[in-house]
Amino acid sequence: MAEENEKKQKGPKGGKPSAEEIAAKKAAKKAKIQIADDSADDAPATPAPPPRLIAHYREKVVPALQQRFGYTNSMAVPKLEKIIISMGLGKAMTAGEKVKLEQAEKELSIIAGQKPVRCKAKKSVANFKVREGMETGLKVTLRGARMWEFLDRMVTLAIPRVKDFRGLSPTGFDKDGNYNFGFNEQTVFPEVDAATVTFQQGMNITMVTTARTPDEGRELLKGFGFPFREKESKDGK
Repeated sequence: MAEENEKKQKGPKGGKPSAEEIAAKKAAKKAKIQIADDSADDAPATPAPPPRLIAHYREKVVPALQQRFGYTNSMAVPKLEKIIISMGLGKAMTAGEKVKLEQAEKELSIIAGQKPVRCKAKKSVANFKVREGMETGLKVTLRGARMWEFLDRMVTLAIPRVKDFRGLSPTGFDKDGNYNFGFNEQTVFPEVDAATVTFQQGMNITMVTTARTPDEGRELLKGFGFPFREKESKDGK
């Protein structure tokens, strides 16, 4: 009798599941389907809208540049390729303050929305106490939607927060129309909590464009709202 009871509990020969096991599997399958439906309901119904400056570039900047420089093809109009943000922390690293590098890396990640890369020295320089392979800075390269979102925040929020701001220098262009400028402190970006900042750290920003001349690059950035100074003083300020 005991052997017959064990056989009944194990089920019939051939390993076929019992009615209770089949019912349990069906219930588990229904639960998985319900969870998938709930997660689908929580997902956004529509994708995120494209960055605001993309439409501004196509509708206003491109026609203005075509009229200004006489481009016959809209594909020949200069455009923004990427934005590079870099921080130099050589003094902090040579002084043994590695905490500053970690703090700056965290703040730059918040500003750019992307984790930066740690830059290492390519060769040793005795006068600056720098050894080959030492981490001396941070760099992040933005492209696509992140680039446009950062540009929008920088022009509309960060630049107006600069103290005693008198306009950006119009002479920061190279011969290929790329523009370089910088900020003296990271707190100009509202994403950084000023209460948690332990030291002020500047940064350099490079706007890489497809412009062929400085004039083309300057007009391109003006279309995005860059406030350039009209005239340069004798001391270059």
